[in-house]
Amino acid sequence: MTRIVLLPGDGIGPEVTTQAHRILERAASLHGIPLDFEEGLIGGASIDAHGTPLTDAVVEQCRGAQAVLLGAVGGPRWDDLSVAIRPEKGLLRIRKELGLFANLRPASVFPALVAASSLRPEVVEGIDMLVVRELTGGLYFGEPRGIDRNGPERIGRNTMVYSDVEIERISRVAFEAAMRRRKQLCHMHKANVLDVSQLWVEVVEEVAKDFPEVTLDHQLIDSGAMLMVKDPRRFDVIVTTNMFGDIISDEAAMVTGSLGMLPSASLGAGGVGLYEPVHGSAPDIAGQDVANPLAAILSAAMLLEHSLDAAAAAASIRNAVSQVLEAGHRSADLILPGEDRAVTKCKAMGDLVLERLA
Repeated sequence: MTRIVLLPGDGIGPEVTTQAHRILERAASLHGIPLDFEEGLIGGASIDAHGTPLTDAVVEQCRGAQAVLLGAVGGPRWDDLSVAIRPEKGLLRIRKELGLFANLRPASVFPALVAASSLRPEVVEGIDMLVVRELTGGLYFGEPRGIDRNGPERIGRNTMVYSDVEIERISRVAFEAAMRRRKQLCHMHKANVLDVSQLWVEVVEEVAKDFPEVTLDHQLIDSGAMLMVKDPRRFDVIVTTNMFGDIISDEAAMVTGSLGMLPSASLGAGGVGLYEPVHGSAPDIAGQDVANPLAAILSAAMLLEHSLDAAAAAASIRNAVSQVLEAGHRSADLILPGEDRAVTKCKAMGDLVLERLA
C-alpha cells in the first residue's frame, strides 16, 4: 500500500481536501493503485490542538509517506499571534523539512471557462503555462532578517541569498519540464539591479548547455508581468526565485480566471511530494459547502502524475473535471456577473467528478 498523508488545514481546507481525497481514492482504485491514507494537523488547527503550527510528529509522518495532500492554512482568528507561530509557519516548515525546493504551478484554461478570465477570450484561449518557483531560498529564508532599532528609527531587514547549487537544481527541474512540453523556457529575473539575479542568469545559462533543444530567454520580472497580461500564450515554462514566483504564479492564476481552479506540486530530492491548491483558506465561506474543490481535485491529479507515476489516472481526473465544466456546472466563484446559473456546491461538485470517473 502506498501511504498518503492528508493535511486538511484551516478554513475551507478540510472541505476541499475531503473531495480531493474521494476522487484520488477512486481514480487510484480504478487504475489498480492501492492507497493508504493518514491524516495530520497543520496551521491553525495544529496551533489550537498543540500550540504550534506543525508538530515534529506530523513532520515524521509526512517523511514516511509517498506524498502529502494539503488543504490550506491560516485565518483571522490567528492573526494576533506572534509571527513565529502563525499558521503560515507550518507551511514554510513542512516545505523546508521535506526539502521541497521546486514548486510547480500549472496555469491553463479549460475551454468551458475561457469567459471567466477578466481578459478578452481571444487573449485567454489556449493558455497553457507552468511556473517553476524556487521554494526554499531567497528573501523568505535569507539571513540576517528581523526588525531592529537604530535610535528612534525601526529598521526592517530581509536578505536575498542564493547559491549556485540552489539555482542549478531548480533550473534543471524547469528545463526538464520544458522538455516534456513545448521546449520553451523563460527565466524571469531582476538582473539590471540585483546581484543575486545576475548569478541566476549565469547559472541558468550554464544549465542550458545540457538542454540544447530548449529555447531559453531571460525576461525582467516587471516587463514579464506585463507580458503575462498582454500575451500570456507566449509562455510555456517560467522559472524564477521564491518571491518573484510567489507573485507571478498568482498573476498567472488570475489570468486564467480563478484561483479556485489551479493546483500545485512541491517537489524535492527526498522523494516526498506535497500537493495543494493555490487558493487560500477563505475563512469567510468556511463550513458553508460553497467552496470550489476543483483546484484540490486537480492537485490530487498532480499527485498521481508526479509521485505515483500514474499519468493515466491523473488524466482521468482532468478529463472528469473537464466534462463537469462542459456540462455547465459551476461553483460560485466561476459564475460570471449576470449569468443565470445555479451554484454547484462543494460536495455536489465532488459527486459530479466521481460520476464522470466511473
